[in-house]
Amino acid sequence: MRSLSQALSVLALAAVLTASPAQAAESPRVVASIAPLGSLAAAVMRGVAEPTVLLPAGASPHAYALRPSEARALASADLVLWIGEALETFLEEPLAALARPGAVVELIDTEGLILHPTRTGGIWESDHGHAREAPQGSAHAHDHGSTDAHLWLDPRNAAILVDRIASALAERDPDRAAAYRNNADAAKAELNALDTELAAALSAIGDRPYVVFHDAYQYLEQRYDLFPIGAVTVGPERGPGAQRLSRLRDEIAGRGATCAFREPQFTPKVLESLASDTQIRIGVLDPLGTDTKPGPDGYPRLMRALAASLTGCLAAGD
Repeated sequence: MRSLSQALSVLALAAVLTASPAQAAESPRVVASIAPLGSLAAAVMRGVAEPTVLLPAGASPHAYALRPSEARALASADLVLWIGEALETFLEEPLAALARPGAVVELIDTEGLILHPTRTGGIWESDHGHAREAPQGSAHAHDHGSTDAHLWLDPRNAAILVDRIASALAERDPDRAAAYRNNADAAKAELNALDTELAAALSAIGDRPYVVFHDAYQYLEQRYDLFPIGAVTVGPERGPGAQRLSRLRDEIAGRGATCAFREPQFTPKVLESLASDTQIRIGVLDPLGTDTKPGPDGYPRLMRALAASLTGCLAAGD
């Protein structure tokens, strides 16, 4: 059986050999690494074509092994959208081996994004989850290794990504540039309305403290002035130590946290143990929209589901 690296090399050569000028008249083949990006791309491509989402439902971008069919999709793509190596580490080697020159768009580099630094501690101060926006400006000034990559969870960032995707598509498919721009304008109007809707919905939970499984929600928390007190683990691939769990138990009791949130991609027994020790409720937060159908409406459904999960658990009993 060929190794993955051998398979990648063969596919890369095949992509070069089969490319032809006739492909320029076709709608572009777009691959998005994760479902939220696929949804934003679908909104921009409405009426033209549908993007392919690489990461299957239930998988985590923090640890995934590319399948041969997915490698073929990368090799044939005219445009590949990903956040960057800070999130989808599994894509670094395949993109270097397979992607066509100029096809890859690393979205964490997008100008104007609101970016937050990675939080390294498991316990946060009482004002840590409240909105404190990082300076807006060039994303290139940031060290990606120290930047929280879950940037799509702020709708303002989503609107900026929509513009970047539209520009990338217009550059590669100028005949349809007007359609991409018009779709992007419509998508940004919907995202602005969604932002207002989420702010109203999440205002109902005020400063109610909670715990998350891993630190994936800083952009949501900062945007809507939420009050997380800590995470069981900084990254889902790393288990928590006894000292962190002990501190979390103390903080839950001291600050009166009522909910702890797991993720559908993971079933951490440690979170169940923490909940049984402290008698807090268990909810589910899904930053990737695992149960969300692909398409332009996927991103709004993802964000509404997050708001509903937070309010459903934190406001229970009101």
